[in-house]
Amino acid sequence: MTLTQRTSLLTVSTFAGLTLLASSSLMAWDGVVEKQTFEMENFTTQSGETIPEVAVGWEAYGELNDARDNAILITHFFSGTSNAAGRYETDGEPTGYWDAIIGPGKPLDTDEYYIIASDTLVNLNAHDSNVTTTGPASINPDTGEPWGMDFPVVTIRDFVEVQRELLESQGIESLHAVMGASMGALQAFEWASAYPDRVERLIPVIGGGVADPWLLATLSAWAAPIRLDANWNEGDYYGGEPPTDGLKEALKLVTLNANHWAWANDIFNRDWADEDRDPAQDIDARYAIEQTLDDIAAARAETSDANHLLYLVRANQAFMTGHGDSLEEGLAAIDAPTLMLYSESDLVFAPEGVRHTAELIEEGGSEVTLETLEGDRGHLNGVLFIDQASDTLRAFLE
Repeated sequence: MTLTQRTSLLTVSTFAGLTLLASSSLMAWDGVVEKQTFEMENFTTQSGETIPEVAVGWEAYGELNDARDNAILITHFFSGTSNAAGRYETDGEPTGYWDAIIGPGKPLDTDEYYIIASDTLVNLNAHDSNVTTTGPASINPDTGEPWGMDFPVVTIRDFVEVQRELLESQGIESLHAVMGASMGALQAFEWASAYPDRVERLIPVIGGGVADPWLLATLSAWAAPIRLDANWNEGDYYGGEPPTDGLKEALKLVTLNANHWAWANDIFNRDWADEDRDPAQDIDARYAIEQTLDDIAAARAETSDANHLLYLVRANQAFMTGHGDSLEEGLAAIDAPTLMLYSESDLVFAPEGVRHTAELIEEGGSEVTLETLEGDRGHLNGVLFIDQASDTLRAFLE
C-alpha cells in the first residue's frame, strides 16, 4: 500500500467556535468529568516483579454502547494525566488538553464514541488531587513507607497492561481506536503491536516507534538535575526535604525541549524579566524567557514528584515497539490502519524517525497516512494545534 504524506495548511480554530457544537444533542456530554479509580490487588511487571495494591485514576466521556465496541482509548504524554477533555467542576474552566477534538460533534464525538483515558503508573503528577497513580511516592504495603527507589522499574508495556486490565473490567475487549501524543504515542504503538486483534485504528501523535539515541540523551538531561540535588538522597527523601530545586530544573528542561526556538524568539525577543535590571550589568538579573521558564517549572513542581520523573524517564528510554529486540518485528505486528500526526519542527522526536516508523509499519502490510501539524511550538504542536487534523481524524474514525 502507498504511504501518503500530507501537509495540513489549516489554521488554528478557536475554542469559542467549537463550544457552539455542544448544543447539538439534548443528551450531549456536558463536559463535566467524574474522576474514578481502578484498583488491582497486585500487578506483575514485564520484568517479573510484583507490585501490590496498584491504583490508577481514569475518566471517560460519552457512553459505552451495548456491543462495547465504540471505545477509543486516549493515552497521555510524559507530563500529562487522564484529563484529555472536560472539567472537574460544573462551573469550572475546561482543563482537558484535547478539548478541541473531544466532545459532542467534534472529531472524537462523545455522542458516538466512549472516550476513556487513565493515569499511568509512576505518573509525574503524583501530588495532584485529580491524579491517582502507583509509584515511588506510594506506600509500599509491605513496609508501610513510601517505595522510593525500591519501586520496580516499569515500562511502556506495563502502562499498556494496566490499561488492558481497566478496559477488561468494563467488558471492553476491542478498541475502535487508540490515540495518544508523545509518550501517549508510544503507548498507542505498543497497544497495536501487542494486541493487533483488539485495535481497529491507530493514531500516534508526535511520537516514533522507538526511543532513538537523541531521545535517550534528551531524557537523560531531564533526569540529571534531580540526581544532582543533594536533597534527592538517592531517592530517599519522603521523610524530609524533597529535591525541589532539581525537580524545577528538570521541568524547565522538559518545557524548553517541548517547545521550539521560533516560539521563544517571537515571544520573548531579548526582553529583560525586570525592565529596570539589565542582565548585562547585574549578574542576578534575568531575561524574560529565563524567568518564564522558571515560573512554569515552579508551578508544575508543586504537584510533581522527582522520583516519578526518573521512573518515567527510564520507561521512555527503554521503549521499543513490541517490547522486544527488533523494531521491525514490533512494528510489523501492527495490523491496524494508522494515522500518524507529527511536527516537522519537533525537537524531541526527530521527524526522520517518525517517517521511518511509518515506513516500517507500511512494510509490515498496514496502511499508513502521515500528516503534519503546523505551528511554532515544536513538539507541543501535537497538543496545542491538534484541531488542524480535525477533518482527517473525523474521516479516519468513520
